[in-house]
Amino acid sequence: MVRGLFPGRFQPPHWGHIYAVKEILKEVDEVIIAMGSAQFNYLLKDPFTAGERIWMLREGLREGGVDLSRVVIIPIPNVENNLEWLGRVKSYTPPFDVIYTGNPFVALLFREAGYEVRQQPMFQRERYSSTRVRELLLRGDPSWEELVPKSVAEIIKKLRGAERVKTAASGEAEPHKW
Repeated sequence: MVRGLFPGRFQPPHWGHIYAVKEILKEVDEVIIAMGSAQFNYLLKDPFTAGERIWMLREGLREGGVDLSRVVIIPIPNVENNLEWLGRVKSYTPPFDVIYTGNPFVALLFREAGYEVRQQPMFQRERYSSTRVRELLLRGDPSWEELVPKSVAEIIKKLRGAERVKTAASGEAEPHKW
């Protein structure tokens, strides 16, 4: 069995992510989705919780026709030290053979650790990005819904995601500093 690793934040998942997973599954038997920054939420860059993102991604993959028996989604908290992060990824996930990423720094870390690294499949990257979805939510522009699966849009609406992003942008959602 060949297992691939696909790390990302998925804040929120969009059609580009669904495309990437479908393409990766043409090359491997199983894909592990390492959902990074698991401890962050209610922030402008990270508005959704790990659990909410897992829910969105599973529903989006299901809507996209992906066989969920071939997908493992694991939330992984960040750490400040990049080599420690690499170790954390390895300790949180089943063994994997190849990593798919579009991030040159992540590629470097895994290559130096001896892993085969492949370019993450991209689908209209200029159109499909989580940053763009969050920006449109912030502006109140309903065109964000075209960038995500319908199931993901419904979850974001149920979570009042636009309000969450706007509150985070206003600075009212800063982490507590006791």
